[in-house]
Amino acid sequence: MTTLAASPNLVLPGPPSALRNTMTLARRELRDAVRSRWFFLYTLAFTVLGLAVSFVSAAGTGGSGLSGFGRTTAGLVNLVLLVVPLMALSAGAASIASDRERGMLSYLFAQPINRSELLLGKFLGLAAALLASISLGLGACALILAWKGLRTNPQSMFWLCGLAFLLALGMLSVGMLISTLARRASVAVGTAIFVWLMLVFVSDLALMAGAVALRLRIETLFAVSLVNPLQVFKMWSLHAVDANLDVLGPAGLYAVEEYGSLLHAIFAGCMVVWVLVPLTLASVVLSRRSPL
Repeated sequence: MTTLAASPNLVLPGPPSALRNTMTLARRELRDAVRSRWFFLYTLAFTVLGLAVSFVSAAGTGGSGLSGFGRTTAGLVNLVLLVVPLMALSAGAASIASDRERGMLSYLFAQPINRSELLLGKFLGLAAALLASISLGLGACALILAWKGLRTNPQSMFWLCGLAFLLALGMLSVGMLISTLARRASVAVGTAIFVWLMLVFVSDLALMAGAVALRLRIETLFAVSLVNPLQVFKMWSLHAVDANLDVLGPAGLYAVEEYGSLLHAIFAGCMVVWVLVPLTLASVVLSRRSPL
């Protein structure tokens, strides 16, 4: 990061300086993330597990290759649901809290930058690192499967990569909100893992139990599903690769019949909300809290 004059009360002169400061922070955060151990380990684990899922899907077709990469993509959806949210939540949760714990946050606040620029710079840097990790993992799967002679449909992989990145952005925003609220990195990361468990496992069980116990109407069940970004990602991914949403039960069938081509806009709106709202709340919290 470039050295700036230490003056906590200095106000930035205008948007060009704000953009320059934000991009400087983003480059610093990206460099630190790529050099860190978590980037390598998550990318390696994501690639290995993705290849395992892909080859299992191939074996399920009788070993003669896939009948289109859409089937393999559908098999990779559950892997993305497990790995990508955990990766994004933990990265976001450690971002602000670790700097506060090491005393780096006070130093950064003493520079001629405002706190929104700091938050946005960290968000953009970590987002770029997550995009690289997801692209490397899924790209390696696609290349190796193509090299092995399995039939592929690159469009399905591009859809999955883009949607996985959008899910990562939403979870990164939640992680950064957690990080601004926590004073210790260990507390922030622990809270992020708890949120991950709630979203991945508990929400599915609660949704099924609530549907049975409360006898929810089908439109209510679909609306409740839209609250969970992981459910939105799952439905959007299957819909994007032309898989039947009946694998999601009555809610999926209702969504296709009721909304049809509007589903993409509905799912996109839900994911954008999960990106913007936690990040905005994190900015508000960071602007009102002491760096210590």
